[in-house]
Amino acid sequence: MILGSPRIPLTRRTLVDEEKLLDQLDFVRLSLPEAFALSAEILQQKQEILLEAEEYGQQIVDAAQAKRAQILDEGDILRQAQREAEQLRRQVQQECEAMMQETLAEIDRKHHAAQQELEEMRQTAIAQAQEIEDGADAYADSVLQNIEDNLEDMLRVIRNGRQQLHPDSLPASKKKGK
Repeated sequence: MILGSPRIPLTRRTLVDEEKLLDQLDFVRLSLPEAFALSAEILQQKQEILLEAEEYGQQIVDAAQAKRAQILDEGDILRQAQREAEQLRRQVQQECEAMMQETLAEIDRKHHAAQQELEEMRQTAIAQAQEIEDGADAYADSVLQNIEDNLEDMLRVIRNGRQQLHPDSLPASKKKGK
C-alpha cells in the first residue's frame, strides 16, 4: 500500500489513503490469535469448576450431616461420623484447592503464550515496517540519483550549447589549465 501510494517529490513523504490504512489495521486487529478468547474461556471454565467443587463439597457436607443426625443417639458412632465428616471436608477442600491451583496455572500458561505470540507478531510487524522503510529510502535515493543524472546531462547540454555559440572562447576550466 505504501509503495503503491503517490510520493511527494524531493521529500521522503508518501501520501497514504487513510481509509485503506485503517481498513488494513482493522484487518490486523481482527486477525489476532484467538488466544484472548481462549483465555476468557479458561477463566469461565475456572469459575464453573469452582462452582462444581463447592456444590460437590456441600453435597458431601450435607450427606455427612444427614448421617450424623441419623446416628445422633449413639455416642461412639456419632464420634466416628464426625471424624469421617471432618476427613471428607478436608479431602474436598484439598481437592478444591488442587483444582484451583491447576486452573490458575493453566490460565498463566495460556496468558504467557498469548503474550509471547503477541510479542512475536509485534516484532514481525516492526521488521516488516523497517523493510518497507528501507525499500522506500532506496527508491527515494534511486529517484534522486536519476534527477541528479538528468541535471548533469542538462548542464552538459547547456555547456555544449554555449560552446557552440562561442567556439573561440574556452570554458573557464580549460583556460585555467593553460
